[in-house]
Amino acid sequence: MARKRRPFEVFSMSFLDCMSCGFGAVILFFMIINAQVRETTDNPSNLMAETRQIEVEILEGRKNLVLAKNTVEELTSEKDSAEGRIAQIIALIEELRAELAEYDSETLAEIERIEKLQTDIKTLEEEVKRLLAMAEETESEGNRLREFKGEGDRQYLTGLKLGGERTLILIDRSASMLDDTIVNIIRRRNMPINDKLRAVKWRQVVASVDWLTAQFLPGSEFQMYMFNNEVEPIIKGSEGVWLKADDATQLDEAMRVLRRTAPEGGTNLKAAMDIVLSMTPPPDNIILLVDGLPTMDAPTSNRRTVSGQQRSRLFTNALRELPSNIPVNIFLYPLEGDFEAPFLYWLLAYRSGGSFISVSKDWP
Repeated sequence: MARKRRPFEVFSMSFLDCMSCGFGAVILFFMIINAQVRETTDNPSNLMAETRQIEVEILEGRKNLVLAKNTVEELTSEKDSAEGRIAQIIALIEELRAELAEYDSETLAEIERIEKLQTDIKTLEEEVKRLLAMAEETESEGNRLREFKGEGDRQYLTGLKLGGERTLILIDRSASMLDDTIVNIIRRRNMPINDKLRAVKWRQVVASVDWLTAQFLPGSEFQMYMFNNEVEPIIKGSEGVWLKADDATQLDEAMRVLRRTAPEGGTNLKAAMDIVLSMTPPPDNIILLVDGLPTMDAPTSNRRTVSGQQRSRLFTNALRELPSNIPVNIFLYPLEGDFEAPFLYWLLAYRSGGSFISVSKDWP
């Protein structure tokens, strides 16, 4: 028998259940949202706090912006100041360059003037030698206490004043007496003493002193000192004592000691000039054998180099207390680079009434 179909219903029980659950979920969702909105609305203090915090952050940001602007302005000002200083330094450098160029030109002119003066002095010396050679040779030939035989054809010297009762000979024995050039001086000063004694320039100095001792007048007195850092008599134990020129033994002893003494050390001209003041009675004639301006005014010095201006100042200080009534006769030997020495020593000889001799390589 046929089964009877159940009638179809649109609103069944299951559908109603689903709809009820959906509406319930929606209601629950709105209730939750409403509670949160109400809680937020009921706490205005939280909103005010957030607002204040945002305002504080805005103020901090503005403050930092102002500080940044001030820093930029300071940096810009420092940059402008630095550029100004740089411009001043550049201008100063240019000024110094100009002064240096002017100084170089003046130095060259001074060197040329000194060289011309040296040439004039040599010319005058040769002229004096030519005019007075025979008269000087004739006058001194009969009064010699010792015989001197030199080499070559220059056995005369004119214009030198060897008169007087007391003659003081001052001999520079500094290291510069080893040679004419700075390089050879440095090389020779490290050599053994025998090599120093064979130096051509020093042997010429010794020969010059030997020639001078042969020109002493009978009955006169003499004393010989040599100086470098310090000053000492050639004959030990004769400090401040005048020796008899008639005593050939003392002259020979002095030459023997001088031949065995090697040049070394610096040039302390002040110590040599102090000897002049210590002699009693004072000398009436001074003969100075030297090759350049002094390099020191004390036995020791911390200076490793001495400029030309400093050497001129040392020369002036050394002669500050030298009596003006004693003639100073200069024997100047050649030395590389000491341009002012000829002029200053010539001026010393001229003002004191002495003689200036620029020693040639083949004399005596």
